[in-house]
Amino acid sequence: MKHICITLGCFLLLSFNLQSQDIKPENVKNDMRRVADWQIQHYRDAFTYDTPHHPLDWTNGALYVGMSKWAAMADSDKYYTWLKTIGELSKWKLHDRKYHADDHTVGQFYLDLYKKYGDSNMLTPTQEQFDFILYHPAKTSLKWQSPYHQSRWNWCDALFMSPPVWAKLYHITREKKYLDFMMAEFKATTDFLFDPEESLYYRDESYMGQLDHGTKIFWSRGNGWVFAGLVNIMNELEPRSAEYEYFKGIFEQMAAKLLQIQTLEGHWAMSLLGQEFYPTPETSGTSFYVYGLAWGINQGILNKKTYGPAVEKAWKALVSYITPDGMLGYVQPIGAAPGKSWPDKTEVYGTGAFLSAGTEVYKLYGGK
Repeated sequence: MKHICITLGCFLLLSFNLQSQDIKPENVKNDMRRVADWQIQHYRDAFTYDTPHHPLDWTNGALYVGMSKWAAMADSDKYYTWLKTIGELSKWKLHDRKYHADDHTVGQFYLDLYKKYGDSNMLTPTQEQFDFILYHPAKTSLKWQSPYHQSRWNWCDALFMSPPVWAKLYHITREKKYLDFMMAEFKATTDFLFDPEESLYYRDESYMGQLDHGTKIFWSRGNGWVFAGLVNIMNELEPRSAEYEYFKGIFEQMAAKLLQIQTLEGHWAMSLLGQEFYPTPETSGTSFYVYGLAWGINQGILNKKTYGPAVEKAWKALVSYITPDGMLGYVQPIGAAPGKSWPDKTEVYGTGAFLSAGTEVYKLYGGK
């Protein structure tokens, strides 16, 4: 018994020392590289259902968003080469559905690459399709399951998928029509889905008034999509503009709420207000929150003393869920509500979220 107690004591001391170690930028970069390399190697064989995702599907679109951020800080051009190859094979076109936000997601990495390379082929198809939408806007209801309802942004995930593309198009062209359209639609969605009492977004109208074990249902990844989308939009706007201040206001409200509801383990529960009912870690939503919170500190919007410990705890938790070969585990499968995740299951959008988070954590801890 004495031997067992000594062994347990040593284990607890080791665990404490590991948790208390400072995060080093070179370690952040190494973990990002391991995850990025594993995902590229398994690009077509890690997915939720029976067949691989289409290269232009929203799942991969979210991966490309994070991968393009990683490519900008990596020590090798191979990540840009990989992204360019995908764009070239797809002729820089968006996915099939003209109005559906999910099918706009890949436009984010197209326009990021346009900023780097200045190749009009990377820009023109997205701009032409958005011009069509601009002059033929959907008039559908935001109510769930009304006819053609997803032609507008009536589910919170959409706020990550499409609005940043509009913001990037505005930033590139300086044509305010793109910004004005994005602002009007984003405000309409927020007025519809945002719960001001909780400072969180419902996934869609069908979850309003519903309870799960007596708690309101606020899906972790769904709010993660919004939180990361806010950052990706604000990165394209003038910091002192009225539009930036609008998004900053939502961002600050959500950040304050997220600080209150982070789990002791460092992640955020799949049902944000139902920690006790969803104890399993989940890395896609948590990665998006780390991305946003670290970005907020780096931008001087969030107080480092207040929010820094939350980022540190969450990042250490995320890194602990990476398998020895570089796979990010505990990514909840495709869904629309709280559910389950497993240490040996991943998804491409989880990798994208993790890579986005890493770029800001790297800066936060002194990376250049």
